[in-house]
Amino acid sequence: MSETNAETETEQNAETADTLRILLIEDNPGDARLIQEMLRDTEELAQRVSPVESTGRTPEISRETRLEEGLETAESEPTDIVLLDLNLPDSEGLTTLERVHEEMGETPIVVLTGVRDQQVGVEAIQRGAQDFLVKDEVTSELLVRTIHHAIERARQEQERRQQREHLEALNRLNRIVHDITHAVITTETQAELEQEVCDRLAESDAYRFAWIGGVNPGSDRVVPKAAAGFEDGYLDEIDISADESNEAGRGPSGTAIRTGQVQVMSDIQTNPEFEPWQEQARARNYRSSAAIPIVHEDLVYGVLNVYSSSPRAFEGPETGVLARIGDVIAHAITAIERRDALVSDAVVELEFRVEAMAEELVELSATESCTIEVEQLVGGDEALLAYGSAQGVSQEAFAEAIDHTDGIGDVRFLSVRRDELEFELVAPAAVSLFEAIATHGGRVASATISDGEFRFVVELPRGRDTRQMIELIRSQRDDITYLAQRTTERSERSDTGSSSVLEEELTEKQRAALETAYFAGYFDWPRGSTGEEIAERLGIAPATFNQHLRTAERKFFTSVFGE
Repeated sequence: MSETNAETETEQNAETADTLRILLIEDNPGDARLIQEMLRDTEELAQRVSPVESTGRTPEISRETRLEEGLETAESEPTDIVLLDLNLPDSEGLTTLERVHEEMGETPIVVLTGVRDQQVGVEAIQRGAQDFLVKDEVTSELLVRTIHHAIERARQEQERRQQREHLEALNRLNRIVHDITHAVITTETQAELEQEVCDRLAESDAYRFAWIGGVNPGSDRVVPKAAAGFEDGYLDEIDISADESNEAGRGPSGTAIRTGQVQVMSDIQTNPEFEPWQEQARARNYRSSAAIPIVHEDLVYGVLNVYSSSPRAFEGPETGVLARIGDVIAHAITAIERRDALVSDAVVELEFRVEAMAEELVELSATESCTIEVEQLVGGDEALLAYGSAQGVSQEAFAEAIDHTDGIGDVRFLSVRRDELEFELVAPAAVSLFEAIATHGGRVASATISDGEFRFVVELPRGRDTRQMIELIRSQRDDITYLAQRTTERSERSDTGSSSVLEEELTEKQRAALETAYFAGYFDWPRGSTGEEIAERLGIAPATFNQHLRTAERKFFTSVFGE
C-alpha cells in the first residue's frame, strides 16, 4: 500500500470513528421515511453530541424492520443510539424494549409510540429507555434535541455508574488490605501468609482467581507457591518467566517482577501482551488481571496475580491499593524471615559449576582421581588467598599442575602427610568474583575440584535475593552454571559467639590479617608460617601486618574477656 493510500485510509477511519451512528428499528415505511428525512440533512445533531470532531458531518442511519435484524446490526456495527418502535412483526410492547436493553446494555434507547401509547412511553422510561417520542408530534428540532439529551444522559449515567463501581472496588480492596494486614500478625510462616492472601482475594465476588508465584533462581521461571479460586488446571498449562528475552517473560508477571510496578490487563482477550496465555484464560473466563510485584527494597519475593471475570476490573485508584497489597506482603515476608533468622541457624547455599578456571587442576582430579578442597578464602589487596587440602595426589604432581595453571600465582604447602596436603594458594584471577560476592552479602563457603569438575558454594543469609546473586555471579564469568539451591545449618565456624566481633568490630585489613594468620598456621607450634611470609602474601610490610594482627587480637579478646 502506498503512503498516500495509507494516509487516506487513516483519515477515513478517523471520520468513521467520529460519525454519529443511529439504529432505527421501525417497520412502518412512512414513519421511518419521515424520521430519516428529518435527520438526513441536519449537522446540528452531530455537532451537539461532539462539537469538535463532528463539524460538517451528518448522522449515519441504519434501518431495520424486525427486532432480530436490528439486534444483528447492533452486534456487527457500533451504535450510538437506538430509535425503537415497540410494535414490530416479531415483537410487541415493552417486551421489545426489554430485549433490546438486555442485548445492548448501556446504549441509549428512545422509544417511538403512537398518540394513544403515551402511557407505554412513560413505562418504557421506567424500564430503562432514555426518552420516548409520539410519532405524530415529532419535529426535526424535537427529534434532534431528544437524541442529544438521551445520549448525554446515558453518558452521565455511565460515568456515575463507573464512579460508584470504582468506589465500591476501592472499599472492597481496602477491606482486603485490612484483612491481609491482620493475617500478617497471626500467620507464622511465609507459606501460610501467601495462602491466606490468595484465600482472602478469592473470597471476594469481584475476583475469580488469585495466585502467588516466586522466581526459580536458576531458570527465571515463575513457579506457583499459593493459589485460591477458580484455577481448573490453569497453572499447569501456562509457562511464565521473569526473563525479558523469553516470550513467556514479556507478559504482566515478568514485567511486574522486572519493573517493580503493578501491571494491569484491562481486557485479556484483546491485549497482545497476554497473547501466549489468552486461550487458557478464555477457557476460564478470565477477562482482566493485575500482576502485583512483591518487592522489599532490592529483594524480589515474587508476584501476586489476581483475575476477574469482568473487563476493566483494575483501573484508576485501584492500582495504588493493589501496589499497597504487594508492599504489605513483602514487608510481612521480610519480618518473618528476620524473626526466623534470630532463632534459626539456617543459611541459603547456592552451588555453581565453573568450566574454564584452574583447568590443569580439574584435569588432575580426573587423571589422578584426587579431590582438591578449598575451605577458606581471604581477600588481600591484590590477590586472593585460598587455604585448603588435597587428597589422593602427590606433592610433586600437585605443584606441577599449579605451575601450569593460569590465574594461580604461587603455592605454599603448610603440611604434607602421606594421604593429604594442606596448602595456601595465591589466586589473583578470582579476586573480582570473590569481591563481587562479598560486596552483595555473600561468601564463598567452599570450592571443590573432583572427578573433572570445579564446583563452588556461595552462602547467603536467609532472606537475601538469591536470584540477584545468581545474576551477579553469571555476569562475572560466562562459563559459570548455576546448579542448585538448598537451605542448611550455619557452619560451626560462623556459629560461634565471636562471629559478630569478626563481622562488626574488625576492619577488612584487620580481619584479613587475623584470618590469614590462623589458616596459614601462624598460631600453630611450630609455626606453619612466619609473620614475614604472611605479610608478603597480603602485600604489606611485616610491621603493618603485626599492627593489624595485634589490633584484631585485642578487639577479639576484649569481646571475650572484657565483661
